[in-house]
Amino acid sequence: MSATDLATAELTLTGRIRTASNATFLGNIGDVAVVYKPIAGETPLWDFPDGSLAHREMAAYLVSQTLGWGVVPRTWLRDGPLGEGMVQLWQEQDPDQNAVDLVASDQVPETGWKHVLEGRDQNGRMVTLIHEDSPPLRRMTLFDIVANNADRKGDHILAMPDGHRHGVDHGLTFHSDYKLRTVLWGWLGEALTPEELDGIDRLSEGLNGGLGRDLADLLSSEEVESLAARCTTLRLAECFPAPAPDTSAVPWPLF
Repeated sequence: MSATDLATAELTLTGRIRTASNATFLGNIGDVAVVYKPIAGETPLWDFPDGSLAHREMAAYLVSQTLGWGVVPRTWLRDGPLGEGMVQLWQEQDPDQNAVDLVASDQVPETGWKHVLEGRDQNGRMVTLIHEDSPPLRRMTLFDIVANNADRKGDHILAMPDGHRHGVDHGLTFHSDYKLRTVLWGWLGEALTPEELDGIDRLSEGLNGGLGRDLADLLSSEEVESLAARCTTLRLAECFPAPAPDTSAVPWPLF
């Protein structure tokens, strides 16, 4: 289906995702399955401007496209049955794969996984939050850093059958204040690869051109400036940063 059809053809609702904190619907545009989040269904937040979450989701997609890593599924803004909102292509993840997991602390795999944190479950047993050690997840981590993602839960990572990892639910992004909360802390302090540094360079260049102009319609000028500053800081450090002191480093719940 063409981009014009996706933006203008009838969007039919087929269900609702009840676990989402904002109104989130499943739908179809012709035979294309989509997720639809109307602006009218956004829950007001104390730290993000009202009615801005759909625009932040769109901004996240544009940043993802500029990085070139396909983190965010195709996303666009359009009218729908409940008014203007964010629409995103539905992704059918592999139910047998988990990019993030919570396991008994004595059962953490020796290879292929990164340790994030430890705690006790409801029965007092030690458990460990882990995530896979993979290039797609490293790239998602960098995306979250520059996007200042305040809500990277484990369930916001879609493990695709081909090994790709999509990130979804990016309404809480691009705040000008530090908000990074994520389950993906396993590479803390590790050096960035040349490919990853190239992605940050593409983003910085885009912010001085077409991407910057597009984001100006979606975010405040202060938020765009903060995004550029995060890119500069990350490029100079050339490594994955540590959490900021005196902040909550992970979202709650974790999944």
